[in-house]
Amino acid sequence: MIADPERGRMLMLRDTQGVAPSHAALPAGLVPIVARFTGEQTCAEIARAVSRESGEEVPTELVVEVAEELEAALFVDGPRYRAARARIEREFADAAVRPASHAGGAYHADPVKLATYIDKQCLERAQPRERPRGRLKGLVAPHIDPWRGAACYGHAYEALRGALTEDVDTFILLGTSHAPMRSPFALCRKAFDTPLGPIEADVEAIDTLAAACDFEPYADQFNHKREHSLEFQAVFLRHLLGSRRAKIVPVLAGLGAHQVRGTDPSGDPSVERFLDALRGVVTSRRAIVIAGADLAHVGPRFGDAQPLDDRERRALDERDRQSLEHAARVDARRFWADVAADLETRRVCGLAPVYSLLRVLDDGARGDVCHYEQTVDPEEGSIVSHAAVAFHD
Repeated sequence: MIADPERGRMLMLRDTQGVAPSHAALPAGLVPIVARFTGEQTCAEIARAVSRESGEEVPTELVVEVAEELEAALFVDGPRYRAARARIEREFADAAVRPASHAGGAYHADPVKLATYIDKQCLERAQPRERPRGRLKGLVAPHIDPWRGAACYGHAYEALRGALTEDVDTFILLGTSHAPMRSPFALCRKAFDTPLGPIEADVEAIDTLAAACDFEPYADQFNHKREHSLEFQAVFLRHLLGSRRAKIVPVLAGLGAHQVRGTDPSGDPSVERFLDALRGVVTSRRAIVIAGADLAHVGPRFGDAQPLDDRERRALDERDRQSLEHAARVDARRFWADVAADLETRRVCGLAPVYSLLRVLDDGARGDVCHYEQTVDPEEGSIVSHAAVAFHD
């Protein structure tokens, strides 16, 4: 739900997989109609049901009009949507490079402006810290847009910049998939483009991971097309690396079945095979593992009746930091259990990538929480929290 200055509360529909060419904004009064677009009722039946519920006559013609407009915009499942999706999936599968999908929106498309923004608004905002001894092995960075997450990105990538030795040549990128996944993990065998230049994919490492899977590792490759959780990491990496050559291994972590059931993924042989293979890739290369992961999503935008008050925000701070303590100790099992306990209300979308990062780090690694922040929507008070955590051996 968003606030429009002219039309009031609106329902914003977004296609996270990039089939629909744009968003769709609907007046809040149409929500009872659209909520019934499940394929189980005709337009006439929907009109009668909404009329009974609201006490006001809803003409069938209105329901038909809304359905046709959403179908034309590719927000209704059917022949038109499926044909468009099939075409776009083929184009993405055939492409050697994943385009910078969010350039010009979530961050500058102009390379000079982008580099200046990262330097001045992100990296320079990081407070000087005593650097832990040992080699940097992993990093948790936000995946909120860089406009709102500038300070947190700055702390995360300043920690990386200070520890980026010449022998590091591979970055394992673990990201949240904001679109549903059929498999627990999704690989992408493509370079990632950025306004600052592309980052090459480590196809040898990716093929090694794919060979170890007993599930289809490319079943959800299309989710990579519009997924920002990895794209934003690629942008910051490319800036820090400059002309230096390095490769990435892009992985979307879903673990959706375990999140729904609240079960520990360590009991799943398919998950264990993949994480074992990923651990092997990390140890066989001079690699750093980066999880693009936000924390809580609370407030009206995410389904809560009211925004959090000051007391509730302090409580959220304490809950998030409790989860981060488990992560800093590299205690994957306790991190999973702690976040899963209130996943439906705190809505931590970074559970799967952070858990996966913790599982592939060395036993001797320990984390340092460099930054924690709650980003508050200035209009309706919804909050997305995020953190920067650096792991050293």
